[in-house]
Amino acid sequence: MKYIFSICLIFSLFLVEAQDTSQKGELAKQTTTLKNVADSTSTKAIIPDNGKLKTVKLPDEKQNTAVPVKTDRYGLRVGVDLFKLSRALYDKDYKGIEFVGDYRLTKKYFLAAEIGNENKTTDDTRLNFTTKGSYLKAGFDYNAYENWLDMENIISIGLRYGFSTFNQELNSYKIYNANPYFGEIPAIASGEKFNGLTASWIEVVAGIKAKVFDNVFVGFSFRLNRLVSNKEPDNFENLYIPGFNRTYDGDFGVGFNYTVSYFIPIYKKKVIPVVVPKKGVTKK
Repeated sequence: MKYIFSICLIFSLFLVEAQDTSQKGELAKQTTTLKNVADSTSTKAIIPDNGKLKTVKLPDEKQNTAVPVKTDRYGLRVGVDLFKLSRALYDKDYKGIEFVGDYRLTKKYFLAAEIGNENKTTDDTRLNFTTKGSYLKAGFDYNAYENWLDMENIISIGLRYGFSTFNQELNSYKIYNANPYFGEIPAIASGEKFNGLTASWIEVVAGIKAKVFDNVFVGFSFRLNRLVSNKEPDNFENLYIPGFNRTYDGDFGVGFNYTVSYFIPIYKKKVIPVVVPKKGVTKK
């Protein structure tokens, strides 16, 4: 009986020790898990305190993440329309030149202008006339393209107000004959001149400019025009207006240019993105 009691006592002590060891192991495991949570949140942690869980606030951890800084350049871009210059090489009835320019006003908006001169002879069905004059267009462009870092490409839509002063010379004309029984009537030479003519219009512009070399850009644009005012001589219609181009249905016109330009930087602005810090997560 004495031996049986001793064996039971030893077995009971063994169970108590095993249970205590198990509790210590579980507590150590919880401590390790909670430490990992504390390291991940960096703001609050839960640590054991004599067998109880206690929440404490840890010092904020400063993130040392490098953020790339984007620099925007502001300045003046000036250039020339290659389309008008090259047209004189294959069209003997045309001479013209156009200078273009824009100034970066804000991140997305550019002040823009074009100034030029044209001398064009138009040989129409019934008329042959020469138009000479100069024009000026002024307005703005909005850049809809979001550049990466130091890229400076432009995909824009804009608006212009154009004004032209010019003169017309009627070289020859043909009288319309509804029943040409004796054949077509020969053209009649005229030489009549109409001076002091003016016109103004609104122009919608869509274009692209791409940086090909350092400060050198090439681009092209399409234009849709609508006349606002048009001073015409008696018995003669302005079928061609410098800067506006050929008139269609009396009020509408279209245009195109292909430019090369050079950018003159004036100053720079750094664009630093706003970084929102991550908030800590508290687990209970």
